[in-house]
Amino acid sequence: VVGTKNFSQEKRRKSDGEMRENHISPFRKPLTQLNNWPLCMLQGHRLKNSDNQTYQALNTMSVQRRVLISGTPIQNDLLEYFSLVHFVNAGILGTAQEFKKRFELPILKGRDADASDKDRLTGEQKLKELISIVNRCLIRRTSDILSKYLPVKIEQVVCCRLTPLQTELYKRFLRQAKPIETLQEGKISVSSLSSITSLKKLCNHPALIYEKCVEGEEGFEGALDLFPPGYCTKAVEPQLSGKMLVLDYILAMTRATTSDKVVLVSNYTQTLDLFEKLCRSRRYLYVRLDGTMSIKKRAKIVERFNSPSNPEFIFMLSSKAGGCGLNLIGANRLVMFDPDWNPANDEQAMARVWRDGQKKTCYIYRLLSTGTIEEKILQRQAHKKALSSCVVDEEQDVERHFSLGELRELFILNAETTSDTHDKFRCRRCVNGREVRPPADDSDCTSDLSQWNHCFEKKGLRDQVLKASWDAAVSFVFHQRSHEDQKGVV
Repeated sequence: VVGTKNFSQEKRRKSDGEMRENHISPFRKPLTQLNNWPLCMLQGHRLKNSDNQTYQALNTMSVQRRVLISGTPIQNDLLEYFSLVHFVNAGILGTAQEFKKRFELPILKGRDADASDKDRLTGEQKLKELISIVNRCLIRRTSDILSKYLPVKIEQVVCCRLTPLQTELYKRFLRQAKPIETLQEGKISVSSLSSITSLKKLCNHPALIYEKCVEGEEGFEGALDLFPPGYCTKAVEPQLSGKMLVLDYILAMTRATTSDKVVLVSNYTQTLDLFEKLCRSRRYLYVRLDGTMSIKKRAKIVERFNSPSNPEFIFMLSSKAGGCGLNLIGANRLVMFDPDWNPANDEQAMARVWRDGQKKTCYIYRLLSTGTIEEKILQRQAHKKALSSCVVDEEQDVERHFSLGELRELFILNAETTSDTHDKFRCRRCVNGREVRPPADDSDCTSDLSQWNHCFEKKGLRDQVLKASWDAAVSFVFHQRSHEDQKGVV
């Protein structure tokens, strides 16, 4: 949103709406014209890359004050953080190259799970030095201050076993495409990216890679024979996908035992197509929002869905099209069907229901296929969030669970585990498949799954819907509560 101090709210809304509707960025205006606008506002993390046009255009503006507001200042790496700090206080951290040599490399080296004591000490010293410099121009507030104004949020990371069909397709692909051999010195090639996409889609449902099997693409030669006789993609078959089967149970139990509504989120529109087929077969009323919908229509369907009298049970959402900014408090259950490499994107999408105005306890389900690339993505997210926690929130005791080498193990299937992520924690609170000691009362659950509750069996769950869905395909659950409800409502 761009405007002047004298710009009325009504005109600002109209102007912003016109710019969005016509897909015109305000920063495409001549820079001389921008310099006449005394107030400029946008999400701070839009400036995470100092080479993009928005950054360069704003950087040339002649202003007395620069203020950035962002809930996710570090989304991927420390250079993004450098770009934000450099924009508001140029030179305070030196140049990008100086910052990388002085801070980024030693901090990352010290954060590696395989780091030596010397590297860890150096990394901690550099981290303290960086924090002391940045604190001159940083004010940090976390979502904890909102807890007393919002109902309880119960977040659950649900590991779902692959079905026999998914397991055989996954193993065959790794054996035939040989994606590990295409990795050169840790760099991901075009072929590797294609393999990642294929495996992520397979984790969602075999239907998403069925055409590749029909055409006999690399990695799927002869895979068509693995599908059931008479298989057809016109109707979704939940029993062929562990995650889809768990989702089917969650929706059925929610519908049968509560009056709650559900938001379904995926990174792929093809997965949303599967959701639609499932809803039609189960006769669930639903609405769908993806990148093809205009701004005006989005506002109307959101308003209608949020109305308590509206009969629609499910809101399907493309994370890229509507994962940020939407208020979907008409629902209080949200299913994140597949993970994103960027933890901030998932955090934004999962926040659609836990917002101002929500009156009911919120349940967030993050579904992952056990032992697959999806758990590796979650581990990468944990690494990034731990880095952000150390640098931005000054958490000094964030544990180092993953080495960089372990994070490169994208193309290894661990078919025997209940949770590859929990295995890598080397958890000291769990013994022989049972949590014997709960997390400490002062545990920080925002960035460290090791400090969540760990469930190897359903009786450890509070959420009755997930407990009733456990036998579908659930192998392990991490779960935590945002805070304790003062009224004692679960």
